[in-house]
Amino acid sequence: MNKAEEATPGEAGPALVAVDAPTRIDPDLDFIRAIGDQAGDSFKLCFQCGTCSATCELSPETDPFPRKEMAWAAWGRKDRLLSDVDVWLCHQCNDCSTHCPRGGRPGDVLAAVRMECVEHYAFPRFLGRWVARPVYLPLLLAIPAVLLAAALLARDGIAEALGFTPNVGERIIFSYSRTFPHWLVNGFFFFFSFLASIAVVVGVVRFWRALKAGDRQRGSPPPVKSVPASILSAVRAAFTHERFAKCTTARTRYVSHLAVFFGFLALSVVALWVITCRINPLIPDGFVYPFDFWSPWKILANLGGLAILFGGAVMLSDRVRSGRPGGGSRYADWSLLALLLLVVLTGLLTETLHYLRLEPHRHATYFSHLAFVFALLMYLPYSKFAHMVYRITAMVYAEHIGRDLPRPPGGEPARPPAGDPEATEEESS
Repeated sequence: MNKAEEATPGEAGPALVAVDAPTRIDPDLDFIRAIGDQAGDSFKLCFQCGTCSATCELSPETDPFPRKEMAWAAWGRKDRLLSDVDVWLCHQCNDCSTHCPRGGRPGDVLAAVRMECVEHYAFPRFLGRWVARPVYLPLLLAIPAVLLAAALLARDGIAEALGFTPNVGERIIFSYSRTFPHWLVNGFFFFFSFLASIAVVVGVVRFWRALKAGDRQRGSPPPVKSVPASILSAVRAAFTHERFAKCTTARTRYVSHLAVFFGFLALSVVALWVITCRINPLIPDGFVYPFDFWSPWKILANLGGLAILFGGAVMLSDRVRSGRPGGGSRYADWSLLALLLLVVLTGLLTETLHYLRLEPHRHATYFSHLAFVFALLMYLPYSKFAHMVYRITAMVYAEHIGRDLPRPPGGEPARPPAGDPEATEEESS
């Protein structure tokens, strides 16, 4: 900051006041084009009226969004946006887009920025680029099919080398275990899920460090809540969708996301139960898989699949009625939604063909189902599915720094009282 001395009383001439030094902005033109490709160029119409921030129920009173993000996007401030926690606190309900006087669609812009974040923090980054571009879609679908086929072709040799014996008996009359042995399928998915988990962890660590570095650079105040307490608050908010429930323009988005979220959670619980059947102490002896139709686990899985189908149908309807298929991130939205529906539809079809005893249709359908499940899990760190991870991370960070807490004139957010269990370790000591 350049400062000039003020004139003393009685001296001639006007008093000089402190003036901020000008800031040079070097726009990232590639970033501007990338946002324009996903969200359209309407964000360039923004004239900073602040209507978007005023109408958003999620935007805090201090330093609200998405007004500032619209300016940064137009200026090509990629560095600022990729380290901005507010980008992930937006749920794209489009309350802001509905009320924008110039049709700027800030919700779509922030959705495009989130996809740029996923690609930027991806590990390895080339997979982030592949998943984000339609040209690589055939290759991405071929990879899981080829790997799964190779594993099945080598199953006898692997079984002999590991000393496995076929799992057959009187209680398993008509299963998939001969063609798709459980040990092979479980081992295959465990290995690649482990690799995907590593990629998720690396991406989240990069993201968290960028958020902290951005706050340090901007001179933000220190944290007000411990990380464990912040995690509990963020997870509770994610399960209840309490922030999403505040949106008013697209109420159906709240319903559809809630259905897909809990449907996927139900399927994940059933899958985990099956995978851990040999080591899970809660599972009694004599565990039989596949489940019969009236098994509680089969019912839970079917209800979860139907919930995803319902949520997916509502999402499709919203996109068709809005006249803007895919919202602001068209390919990312459609690819994830299509993959989710393919996983559920092939799963339900596999179950139906299994009960009808149709050969080889049930095995071919089951192979397709496994390939789609593999693609969903393996590409999780790079697709829009990664939003679930990055958004919760951002919500944790926002709780950690007290993003929604009122700030006094000095700029530092109000802190929990001394002795509060949510206070940071420094405050409690």
